[in-house]
Amino acid sequence: MIYTLYLGRDQAILKHIASVCPGMLIPLSGLSQACQEIDTIRERYNTMLLVESGNSSTLCPMIAELHKRYPRVYIILVTPTALQGDERKLYLKAGISNMISPDVTLQRMNELVEFLAQRKQYKLREFKEKQRQSLTKPFHLPLWKRSFDIAASLGALLVLSPILLLTALAIRIESKGDIIYRSKRVGTNYQVFDFLKFRSMYSNADRRLKELSALNQYAAGKADKKKEQEKAATPTIDVNQLTDDAADGNLLIGDDFVISEEEFTQQQRDKQENAFVKIEGDPRVTRVGRFIRKYSIDELPQLINILKGDMSVVGNRPLPLYEAEQLTNDDDIERFLGPAGLTGLWQVEKRGGAGAMSAAERKQLDVRYAHEFSFAMDLKIILRTFTAFIQKENV
Repeated sequence: MIYTLYLGRDQAILKHIASVCPGMLIPLSGLSQACQEIDTIRERYNTMLLVESGNSSTLCPMIAELHKRYPRVYIILVTPTALQGDERKLYLKAGISNMISPDVTLQRMNELVEFLAQRKQYKLREFKEKQRQSLTKPFHLPLWKRSFDIAASLGALLVLSPILLLTALAIRIESKGDIIYRSKRVGTNYQVFDFLKFRSMYSNADRRLKELSALNQYAAGKADKKKEQEKAATPTIDVNQLTDDAADGNLLIGDDFVISEEEFTQQQRDKQENAFVKIEGDPRVTRVGRFIRKYSIDELPQLINILKGDMSVVGNRPLPLYEAEQLTNDDDIERFLGPAGLTGLWQVEKRGGAGAMSAAERKQLDVRYAHEFSFAMDLKIILRTFTAFIQKENV
């Protein structure tokens, strides 16, 4: 799936690009909304951000901040004329990777989509090699743990087979699309594998999000109201506290705040445990999806991951690529020198109730498990997992 976002207000350009864009096009009214939208996208190597050309002195610093925060997003400038000289260098330095004209053809858009697919595969191979080189003491799963994983996953698959079959049937009856959702995750020794879950959203979930959150802002008679709401609710250039390169990269500057980059970095670290985006009452989730999420039935296909050896029953939760990549140059790399698992230590320590846990605490527990795991500890975690089986929130 390729995600194409358009940041600009020219309705004629937006309408034309929407007509030639393979798949969906998500229109954005401002930088704050762009950040909110990108934050919900996990596969950012699949994301194109089209930025409508304008005043380079204003636009380039904003592009630079977006590129710094989302380096995997492919940023394209939509410009009616080819850039020359210093202006071209300015945009390239800011983070523009390509340029298209407002009357871009379908063939050109298809070429960009094909390029993004190749780029993702290249980055994935590069990532695997980088992580392989970074590990000096690979982890080897003990025989007792692998034996337990095989016995437990096989037994669970046999016992739960009626539930698995009924769930697959219910998903297929309610909506079209694949029954199993696959996403790339990073587990033990930075091994990248296909993480399996039952699909809980409509197959056109991204198009539905566009219809619900973005399309109406361009409707006739609502633009001024939307602008007033944004002005009242969000600073114009807040961009969720972006770093300002114009201030030598040391300050974050908005209309109503100035904050040091060091403090911003700490705030972002404190939010890492929320990297898996969940939207309360998300209308993209199917009725079956709500039920299987509430009772964690959507996680059952991971028993196949366990049987294959990608994961263990108990271990550190495998991470999406973009989140795992943040830990490659950190002491917390040790969390990957232990088994990846369906459930783990941090899930049972503070799940339920307020469930408050900082990113630092979560990583400390992951590192602790990697160093101290044992058969007794695994059994204790499994027993405690059942008490947190039912999620309370509607997400």
